[in-house]
Amino acid sequence: MLRVGSKAACMACRNLVQTDMGIRLRIPLQKLHPMSCAIHHRYSGNSNPHRPPHRTAARYFTSMSRLPMRPSKPPPGSGGHNYQQQRNFWVARLAARLLKLRYILLGSAVGGGYTAKKTYEEWKDMLPDFSQYNWAVPDFVWKLSEQIDLEKLAKALPEREEIAKLLPDFDKIGENFSFLKSLLSSDPSGNPALRATDSSTAASHDASDKQHKKSSDREKVDQLQEELLRTQLKYQRMLERLEKENKELRKVVLQKDDKGIHQRKVKKSLIDLYSEVLDVLSDYDANYNTQDHLPRVVVVGDQSAGKTSVLEMIAQARIFPRGSGEMMTRSPVKVTLSEGPHHVAMFKDSGREFDLTKEEDLAALRHEIELRMRKNVKEGQTVSSETISLSVKGPGIQRMVLVDLPGVISTVTTGMASDTKETIFSMSKAYMQNPNAIILCIQDGSVDAERSIVTDLVSQMDPQGKRTIFVLTKVDLAEKNLASPSRIQQIIEGKLFPMKALGYFAVVTGKGSSGESIDSIKDYEEEFFQGSRLLRDGMLKAHQVTTKNLSLAVSDCFWKMVRESVEQQADVFKASRFNLETEWKNNYPRLRELDRNELFEKAKNEILDEVISLSQVTPQHWEAILQKKLWERVSTHVIENIYLPAAQTMDSGTFNTTVDIKLKQWTDKQLPHKALEVAWETLQEEFARFMAEYRGKDQDDIFDKLKEAVKDESIKRHKWNERALDSLRVIQHNALEDRSITDKPQWDAAIQFMEETLQSRLKDTESVIKDMVGPDWKQRWLNWQNRTPDQHIRNETKNELDRLLKLHDDHTAYLANDEVTTVRKNLEGRGVEVDPVLIKDTWHQLYRRHFLQKALSHCNLCKRGFYYYQRHFVDAELECNDVVLFWRIQRMLVITANTLRQQLTNTEVRRLEKNVKEVLDDFGEDMEKKTQLITGRRVQLAEDLKKVREIQEKLEAFIEALHKEK
Repeated sequence: MLRVGSKAACMACRNLVQTDMGIRLRIPLQKLHPMSCAIHHRYSGNSNPHRPPHRTAARYFTSMSRLPMRPSKPPPGSGGHNYQQQRNFWVARLAARLLKLRYILLGSAVGGGYTAKKTYEEWKDMLPDFSQYNWAVPDFVWKLSEQIDLEKLAKALPEREEIAKLLPDFDKIGENFSFLKSLLSSDPSGNPALRATDSSTAASHDASDKQHKKSSDREKVDQLQEELLRTQLKYQRMLERLEKENKELRKVVLQKDDKGIHQRKVKKSLIDLYSEVLDVLSDYDANYNTQDHLPRVVVVGDQSAGKTSVLEMIAQARIFPRGSGEMMTRSPVKVTLSEGPHHVAMFKDSGREFDLTKEEDLAALRHEIELRMRKNVKEGQTVSSETISLSVKGPGIQRMVLVDLPGVISTVTTGMASDTKETIFSMSKAYMQNPNAIILCIQDGSVDAERSIVTDLVSQMDPQGKRTIFVLTKVDLAEKNLASPSRIQQIIEGKLFPMKALGYFAVVTGKGSSGESIDSIKDYEEEFFQGSRLLRDGMLKAHQVTTKNLSLAVSDCFWKMVRESVEQQADVFKASRFNLETEWKNNYPRLRELDRNELFEKAKNEILDEVISLSQVTPQHWEAILQKKLWERVSTHVIENIYLPAAQTMDSGTFNTTVDIKLKQWTDKQLPHKALEVAWETLQEEFARFMAEYRGKDQDDIFDKLKEAVKDESIKRHKWNERALDSLRVIQHNALEDRSITDKPQWDAAIQFMEETLQSRLKDTESVIKDMVGPDWKQRWLNWQNRTPDQHIRNETKNELDRLLKLHDDHTAYLANDEVTTVRKNLEGRGVEVDPVLIKDTWHQLYRRHFLQKALSHCNLCKRGFYYYQRHFVDAELECNDVVLFWRIQRMLVITANTLRQQLTNTEVRRLEKNVKEVLDDFGEDMEKKTQLITGRRVQLAEDLKKVREIQEKLEAFIEALHKEK
């Protein structure tokens, strides 16, 4: 390499010249100085001039350039040949020195032009890009701009002298820096020549003059530092004023809506597209190891460290509920920050906009966030992992997505769940373990650094500090309370905590009052750092302070991480989609990909069709079912409590009196309620029957749990119309009061009903007796069965009582005490010890069978008794009051069934259909309920497919917009 200043080197026959402008120019030396290049390759030991030489040759050639121009004589004993070679070498060096002049001139010209072009490009890149707002400017503005007279515009601009007044005094600054340079040149670590001069000068002065000079130099340095700080703050205020004007200008441009601007739907911003992707991912239950590794800013810190305050300063609004020392953030809050014409906030699942410039809207927003947090926290818990999604827009807000997490605690206090500490730790780790998440670590500067918990947690998640930004809050209190301000410097320089970070920032988020506004906090923060000795003494750098600089740094880091990782995440979800689609094709090739909501709508239509089918049931079917079920429900009461007690009186008048009294009591207290119960159960059974029939007609069995739950919930909500109870009681009472059988068919129907009832009771009674006495002799011989000791005693008692009934055919229903004693003694005479209670119990069943057999015989006689009944003939053998009783019961059943059928078809079926619709609507709004009732791998696979496709589409739309913005 050949350098200005007698340094030379050669790299593969090319020469690199460096000018005073700092620009390097490559010129082939094969054409310009072939002799020096050949000599160089010769001394480097390289026979091929086009092969790169060794570094030692370059150093040798460089050392040779420092030799004097005149060649020395050859040493004694050396031949003339060596001397001739050295002479040729010096000739080549002389030629190279002469050619160097043109290289310097050419390099200076080219380097100066390149530097000017690069400076112009840098200034051009600093200008804002307003191409995205071209749509907001009317066409006539562009046409008008072409017609502007540039000469008139130049005259309208201020004069050069006026502009010069706004600029700083560069001469004064140059003098100051010259003075600083002279001070630095007198530093003992500077140039040796200057150091020698200073030492000789200092030796000539006495000690008093030297001390006076040092104090005056120190005063000048302090004055220069103060003036430099004032100048920096002056230009910072100018920049803030320009940014404020720029913000207002952008707001006006965004609000511009005049003639010539076509109304159209504004496209979603880049950050809104990205936020939608994160919202979808938050609901996605990842399979196939597909995890959410998209970047977001995770805000973590100890409780009451100022996390929420920092986030509010970035969002430029007091949007979060506040408390004094208590836990306020009880669930993660995802805040999407973006730029917009109005300062507003909105929840993801709500259309209401909160105007953040109005205090009442701010209070309503804080109250809504607090309500949502408490709603997310389940009973018995303190914090929740369910995310609240909020978007904030406003002029000048940096675009990013932040997640505010509950503060890390060291101790569980009274009122907290026992697992609160572990839950917060696991939640924080889950967010921070994302390799693309930016960790915003908030540390309270007003407390001892040794009390920090979050720094250890962050250092575990990001040990290298490649994605961590450290923020020290409450620096004003720290400066006031700390005895050694250098401790703050150690924290900001990353020397006090074991964790590492990309950047370190110090901020002030107010004086601790909840009523402070964002503007007052900004003014207080700026005022503090202007007067803070931390900044004045150089402990903190200007770019490390204020939440504004923090916001800019976090936003830049966020978008850098997004651009580096988003396409990789899109490829991951593309692979996941392929896996899911392949599984569906292999397992469900003939089915559509219906997700849980679509399956619910399909099941809803099927259930409503089944309910409508209830209205198509015929009246005859309803009445037959109701009559049968009602008799099954009341038959025991009729036989045991009405018919048998009345029939055992052996007197016609007593029989009718007893029947009338008992029927009246039954009708007033029990019968109407029993009838409504039967009607309600019948409606349920018919509803279930229709649903079961539809289930068998090629219906999807995936809906079985849902249909069963809908049926149970609908029946549970259905309340029978109680107003029909009184009218039903009157109808039943009137039906039972009627005793007039008008024709023979009714008489025969009553006898048939009586026979069927008595035969059924007789069959049941014989079954009970058989179980009491055990198998008879035929079963014992054929089936090898034996009686138990109790059955043997029962059998002996039965035989003794049968003999008593044969002797007294018209015996009453109850045994007298002397009869019980006689039976017991007869059994003891045969060696059978029996209890009197067992004798009475056996007698009850035997007498019941005896009575039912006599009643059936009497029923056969009454088949020809209608003629006597119609003419009121009195015949003891043909007195058929029991037939009239069964006719009254039968007629009551028919009338009751008809009344219930009318109520069912006219009212209850429609009310049930309405209940089913309400239940389906409630289930449709309850996603947790649908998840419980519509389950299976098929459902989950369809859900994952839908989610992955949605995520991939939104990612592709975001990537496309991201590329356009580049």
